[in-house]
Amino acid sequence: MIGRLRSVVLDCRDPRALAEFYAGLLGGEIAAQDDTWVVVTDPAGRRVACQYSPEHEPPDFPDSRGSQQLHLDIEVDDPDVAQRQVLTLGATRVTDAVGEDNFRVFRDPAGHPFCLVWGID
Repeated sequence: MIGRLRSVVLDCRDPRALAEFYAGLLGGEIAAQDDTWVVVTDPAGRRVACQYSPEHEPPDFPDSRGSQQLHLDIEVDDPDVAQRQVLTLGATRVTDAVGEDNFRVFRDPAGHPFCLVWGID
């Protein structure tokens, strides 16, 4: 082993707002170093950092010409309840994803895709 994963870092135009979204989604505490770097640490100690990027453009997904760059899979017990909750937090549903048997695709407020997943080993 060379090292340990410290954080997943997401570029965005509004780090505080994106951190509040992920704190609502994952639970945990928000810590701001400054206006350009805000970190959510979930109850298990995992970190999602939100980094200011003034030129951030969300990926197009689905888009056969490009990729989603990165996405998070968030395991849930009840996808219908979880969907209502993430939409209330400010997520948007991606309705043209293919093959959603055990997952549903959303975008966070900055446009990063993430999936709610269930029933997967």
